[in-house]
Amino acid sequence: MKAMILAAGRGTRMAPLTDHCPKPLLPLAGKPLIVHHIHKLAEAGIHEIVINHAWLGPMIEEALGDGSQFGVSIQYSAEAEALETAGGIRKALPLLGDDPFLLINGDVWIDGGYGEFVRSAAMTGENALSGDGCLAHLWLVPNPEHNPKGDFILSGGLVLDDQHGQMAPNNMDINKLTFSGISLIHPALVAGLEQGKRPLAPVLRQAMQNKRVGGSALDAECGWVDVGTPERLRQLHDRLTQRI
Repeated sequence: MKAMILAAGRGTRMAPLTDHCPKPLLPLAGKPLIVHHIHKLAEAGIHEIVINHAWLGPMIEEALGDGSQFGVSIQYSAEAEALETAGGIRKALPLLGDDPFLLINGDVWIDGGYGEFVRSAAMTGENALSGDGCLAHLWLVPNPEHNPKGDFILSGGLVLDDQHGQMAPNNMDINKLTFSGISLIHPALVAGLEQGKRPLAPVLRQAMQNKRVGGSALDAECGWVDVGTPERLRQLHDRLTQRI
């Protein structure tokens, strides 16, 4: 199995830290954030990694090289401008191949390793994920303070969209969860898209309407963080360094 780490965004919420340093290279507990991802993937048995980049991308390639220093093989999908998630995946498909791959947002964090995702991905890939079945499997987390309303509904192993409240009769509340930024993707999800700048959310929502997106929930003990602001980066750094 291969993995793709999304690393093309400029990280405007991280400014001024990202004015002269790409967000994936920001230090966290002694090493760049993206290196934590690479180490976890290697420990979980994934040694073929694709990384897309745009803003200050050459700095990422210079820092990580071909991946041999981490015991992995890294290929890069360079974007002249950030193509957003679906566009970035679409451009990288020749590097990813025909099988499902693990997709990780470069600015998320969980405390544990990625072995659980790899084991679950292997089972999901064998039993459900295919070009004519489910096209994606999302891991969802309890809603953080900065996303209290959540993103999607998890029901019976499927991830469902209720963007317009149509699934909540009589004004009843439906509990939503937040997308963790970690997923298993079948290439067929984006293979039919034209090349260019495209967000992933509309593509996923279309697949959800056709009941082609599965999902699993992670509990709060996973320590998930969207490392999207200097404050959250500092808080996570402090939490991790206190353990050392």
